[in-house]
This record gives sequence, structure tokens and C-alpha cells, in this order.
Amino acid sequence: MNTEQLRALLQRALQGQVKAFGQFYEQMLEPVYRFVYYRVRNPEDAEDLTETVFLKAWEALQRTRQVPENPRAWIYRIARNLIIDHYRTRRDHAPLEAGLHLQADSPEHTLLDQEEAERVRRWLHTLPPLYQEVLILRFFLGLSHREVAEILGIRENHARLLQYRALKRLREAMQQDEE
Repeated sequence: MNTEQLRALLQRALQGQVKAFGQFYEQMLEPVYRFVYYRVRNPEDAEDLTETVFLKAWEALQRTRQVPENPRAWIYRIARNLIIDHYRTRRDHAPLEAGLHLQADSPEHTLLDQEEAERVRRWLHTLPPLYQEVLILRFFLGLSHREVAEILGIRENHARLLQYRALKRLREAMQQDEE
């Protein structure tokens, strides 16, 4: 769904059509869960935090009575803030890693995909958390530079620069790993 369709769902939800928020939830549930899971790496925590994201979104929508300009960036920003709070309260500052969910045709492909996913996790682990977050938002979740910038609270050019630096560092980590 594009931004305008998501905005329309939230507008309908504000007008009392609770099912519209349910449709927004259905559209955004999987990507938000993946984003949260990439950050916390624990399925139970990811599920709990994801549900809290949507509860906070509903509460914010009812409180402000305004539809956000970019609902996708808005919901990811809520998720990001909850993740930060999650780590603050747990005092567990584990590094950000990405788990890839690759589909395979055979057991051999599954094994190869798992090995490749582990290499990617290892390479991402070498990057600073902000670089990891930029790469996850851009490439694993497919967000635009503008959306990444909105989520992180930075300018779009800065998001592009962070992506460039992150990819450069990732390339260096991959080369070191191969040597």
C-alpha cells in the first residue's frame, strides 16, 4: 500500500471506522515485526513490542486526532522509540543484528541460505548500531531515504551519507572476512 492509501485508512479510523485501523494493522504488522525482530533478536520480545507499537499508534491517533503525513515512517518511529526504551529498561545493549528469512526450494538451499544469513549477521555486527539500522531500514525493509530520515530524525542527505558509509564499512568487513 502506498502512503496515501495508508493515510486514508488512518483517516477512516479517526472517523470511527475501527476496521480501517485493523486494515492498517494488517498491512504494517509484518514489516514492523521484522524491524523490531532485527533489533531485539528475540521472537517473544519482538511480538510483545510489535503489539505495543500498534497500541501506542492507536492511542496517539486518538490523542492527536491527526493523521501523520507519512504513516509508514510514523509507525517505524514509534517502534524505534519502544526498542530504545526496551534496551534502556533491560540494560541489555546487545548489538543490532539482522535475521534474514529466506525461502528455499530444497534442504540444500535452506542450509546455504542459513550460512549466508549468518555471514550477513556477522558482517552487520561489525558496524556501529546506527549504520546497522540504516541498512536494515533501507534494504531489509525497503524504505526510501526520506522515510529513513524521518524515522531517525535526520535530514535525507544525512540518511544517504550514513547509507554510503555503512555500505563502505560493510564491504570492508566482508573483504576482511574473506581474507
